[in-house]
Amino acid sequence: MASEPIIQCDNLVKIYKTSDIEVLALQGLEITIDRGELMAIIGNSGSGKSTFLNMVGGLDRPSAGKLIVDGKDLFKLNERQLVDYKRKTVGFVWQNNARNLLPYLTAWQNVQMPMLFDSGEKKKARALELLDLVGLSARKNSRLSQLSGGEQQRVAIAIALANDPKILLADEPTGAVDVATGSYILDMFRRINRDTGLTVVIVTHDRLLSKKVNRVVSIRDGKISSERVMKQSYAERLSEITSLTEESEVQDEYAVLDRAGRVQIPRDVLNQLGVSGNRVRMEVRGDEVVISKPKEA
Repeated sequence: MASEPIIQCDNLVKIYKTSDIEVLALQGLEITIDRGELMAIIGNSGSGKSTFLNMVGGLDRPSAGKLIVDGKDLFKLNERQLVDYKRKTVGFVWQNNARNLLPYLTAWQNVQMPMLFDSGEKKKARALELLDLVGLSARKNSRLSQLSGGEQQRVAIAIALANDPKILLADEPTGAVDVATGSYILDMFRRINRDTGLTVVIVTHDRLLSKKVNRVVSIRDGKISSERVMKQSYAERLSEITSLTEESEVQDEYAVLDRAGRVQIPRDVLNQLGVSGNRVRMEVRGDEVVISKPKEA
C-alpha cells in the first residue's frame, strides 16, 4: 500500500445554521487516509461521520479547517471545479438505492448514465465490464423491479465506478441487505481495492463489516476518538471472523491524540469507571498511563 495520503483533514469544522439554532457537526476533525487504503468510519447517529463523507464527496462545504483530497484544496474550488472534482475524483454508493438507480432503465443502461461524454459503444462496453466486475453480467438487461436488494446495490457500486474515480465512498452500503449479501458486498469492496488500488472509505453501523477492514476510525462528537487496526494474524483469515468474534481479537485499538496532546475518553468507558464529573485521576506507571475514578474528597 502506498504511503502517500489521498485525504488530509486538519482541524475540520462544520457548522449547520438555521434561523433558530447552530449545530456543530464536526469539531476539529483530524484524519489522514492513505492512497489505496480500505477503511471504515463508525460512530453513533449525529457523530459527524456522514458529514465528513459528504464533504470529501464534494456534496457539502466545510466551515473551517483544511481538507485536501487527491491534491485538491476543497476550500478553494469554485463551483465549476467542484463539479469536475465530483465527476472525476469520487464515486458514491448510498444505502438508499433510489439515489443511484433509475427504475425504468436496465442494469447496463443505469451503469452507463454517468459516462456522459463517451461514445455510445464505448459506454456500453464499459458498463458491461463493470457489471461483470460486480458479478451481474447475467442480469444486465434486468430493470430495478426485477433485481433483489443486494443486486441493486451491486449495480449501484458499478455506477459509482463508471468514471474511474480515485476514491469510492460508501454510506451504509450494507444497511438495507441481509447478512450474507452484506458479506458478499464487503468481499466485493475488498476485491476492487486489491485489484485496482482504489481507495475505499465506508461509513457503517455494521459491526461485522467493520471487523473485516484494515482500519476502523471511530468518530464521537465530531472528532476522531479512537482507531482500530487489524492484527497481522487475521489479515489472511477474514473468513474466520463472525458476528460473535470480539473486536479485541481481530484488531488492536488505539486512542487518538489531537495536536494539543488531548485524548477523548468514550462516555461508555467513563461510565464503567463510575466517573460522573469532568475530572479523572491520571498517573504514570512505568511505560503506562493509568486513568481512574477520582478518590472521594
